[in-house]
Amino acid sequence: MTPFPAPSDHRARLDGRVALVTGAGAGLGRAYALALAARGADVAIHDIDAKSAAETARLCRALGRRAWSDGYDVANVAEVRRALAALVRTAGGLDIVVNNAGIDEAKTTPEIDERAFDRMMAVHVKGTFFVAQAAIAPMRARGGGRIINISSINGMIADRTDPHYNAAKAAILGITRALARELAPWNILVNAVAPGHVVTDATRARGEARMREVSRERIPLRRYAMPEEIAHTVCFLAGPESAFVTGQVLSPNGGEAIVGY
Repeated sequence: MTPFPAPSDHRARLDGRVALVTGAGAGLGRAYALALAARGADVAIHDIDAKSAAETARLCRALGRRAWSDGYDVANVAEVRRALAALVRTAGGLDIVVNNAGIDEAKTTPEIDERAFDRMMAVHVKGTFFVAQAAIAPMRARGGGRIINISSINGMIADRTDPHYNAAKAAILGITRALARELAPWNILVNAVAPGHVVTDATRARGEARMREVSRERIPLRRYAMPEEIAHTVCFLAGPESAFVTGQVLSPNGGEAIVGY
């Protein structure tokens, strides 16, 4: 993972803030956690894989920040409530939530059974909603906060497969807009990030030839994003520069979807 330099501009700092990133045991979630820690936030790492979560927390502590980890399934509402209550007790509050936990399945419509559909919705939609719900009270106690929901370019423009994934990511955008209006009086800003194609272990596994093909045919900038580039967008929404931004969707996608958000 490329190290994240601490920003030189003090206005971009997140010192004194407590952030939670779900699904942060690896991949983009880990990138978000490290970027927030590099800007001074203390970070809680929640992931279904407790061992991976603990490793991300260790990396955040290596940046000089407090960090905690917890292992549970965001589709389990009782576990969500337990984990957030424990975090608030331990950390002393909660300022930033990045709802990143998710799953992906390459399936066409005829291949999707009820179990696969329900699991996709449970992790993305149910998980996002109930983590956000559990964050409201501690954020109100701190005078406000930031909820950043991770959607996808496929929540805005449908991919050729994975209709259950596309639908779940679109639902996250609906949750974002509704919560932004409802929570604004308490200074809780709610936005979404909808990444395009990103270089990850999963995309590398599909091969360099596939990445070049997609870049050539679909992405005007002719390349995939690096995880750090998506993390910078998350940090912008978490920081003071976005104090008048709520209910919006930011989509770092290299021009693949130019949709007017």
